[in-house]
Amino acid sequence: MKGGLGQMLRQAQENLQRTQEELASLEVTGSAGGGVVTVTLNGRYQARGVSIDDSFVGGDREMLEDLVAAAINDAVRKVEELSRERMTDLTAGLGLPPGLKLPF
Repeated sequence: MKGGLGQMLRQAQENLQRTQEELASLEVTGSAGGGVVTVTLNGRYQARGVSIDDSFVGGDREMLEDLVAAAINDAVRKVEELSRERMTDLTAGLGLPPGLKLPF
């Protein structure tokens, strides 16, 4: 039985590492102002790009700054959601209690 448990834990660790690598390579795009501002983040929350619609350039600077912040927050929320979904899928077959966060 020890061998089986050790094998299962090794497999779970490999799956966790693979899932973390997959998440790091994902890109999500958050938007604000009906798409006036879009921000793309990778799975490590690093900004990969910012786009501002030409119609808004030269407009209200304060509003533009608020829209950029809102787009970043939208992208962060999407990365967290994807991470949560992938981890839930990963741990579903392990018989762990719901809500348990890995790695420990």
